Amino acid sequence: MDWLQLDQRICIVTGGAKGLGAGIVQALLTSGCRVAVLDHDSDALAQLAATHADALRLLPIRADVSSPAAVEAAFQTLQQHWGAGPSVLVNNAAITSAAPLAELDPAVWERQLQINLGGYLRMGQAFYRHSDASLPRAIVNIASISAQNAQPLSGGYSMSKAGIRMLTAQMCLEWGPAGIRCNTVSPGLFVTPLSERFYRNPDDRARREQVVPLRRIGQIDELAQAVVFLASPRASYIHGADLVVDGGFSHSLMTHIPRAYGQGE
Repeated sequence: MDWLQLDQRICIVTGGAKGLGAGIVQALLTSGCRVAVLDHDSDALAQLAATHADALRLLPIRADVSSPAAVEAAFQTLQQHWGAGPSVLVNNAAITSAAPLAELDPAVWERQLQINLGGYLRMGQAFYRHSDASLPRAIVNIASISAQNAQPLSGGYSMSKAGIRMLTAQMCLEWGPAGIRCNTVSPGLFVTPLSERFYRNPDDRARREQVVPLRRIGQIDELAQAVVFLASPRASYIHGADLVVDGGFSHSLMTHIPRAYGQGE
C-alpha cells in the first residue's frame, strides 16, 4: 500500500549524490518516487547512478545551484525527461569552510551564502514556476541545529543555516496560498562527508555520543525518513515547521552545567 502517497511523484534533491542527500534520494526511490538528483560532483553522480538498477526513476543532473542559469536548465532537463514538472523539492546542497570568524575570507563567506542560502532560494523560485500545480506540492529545506546554536570556527555555516530557517518561514507565508507547503528539517549529529573528519578518533566519537540523550550518532536513513514524511501528503497540514532530528541533543544544554546532586537541592 502506498501509505505515503508518493508513488511516481517527481522529486528534486540538491546535493543528492552523497552523504545525507544520497540517503534522502534512496528513501524517496524506495517510496516509489522519480528523483532528479542535482549535484556539482560529476563523479559522485555517476557513482550514485551506477548503484541504482532502476535508471528509469533516477535522473542525475550536474548543476551548480549558485548559478541561476544552471538551476533553470536543470528544471528544463527534468521537464523534457519526464514530461511533467516536479511536486517535491528537497534543498540540501551545502558547503562548509572551517575558519575563525576574525579570519574569514569574505570571498569564502559569499560563496557559502551563494550555495547554502542563495541556492535554496533559486531552487525554490524555479520550483514555484515549474512545479506541477495539479498535485500536492512540498518543499523541504535542510537546515541544522547549528541554525540556533552558533558553531565556532565554522565560517559562515551556522549563519547560512539560520538564514534557511527564516527563508522557509517566508516561503510558508508567501507560497502557502499557492498550495506549496514549506518546512525545514534540522539534523543533529550525523556522519557525512562534511563531518566525517570529526569522527575519525574513536574517543571523539564516544564523547559526542555521550552528550546525545539517545547515546548514539544518528543514522542517515533516520533523517531521510523524516524528510520523506514532510514531503508526503501525509503531512498535509504541516507548514512552516522545523522538525529537529537530533536524538534529543538540542535539549542537553543543562546537562553541561556542573551541579552537585543529593545535597538538599
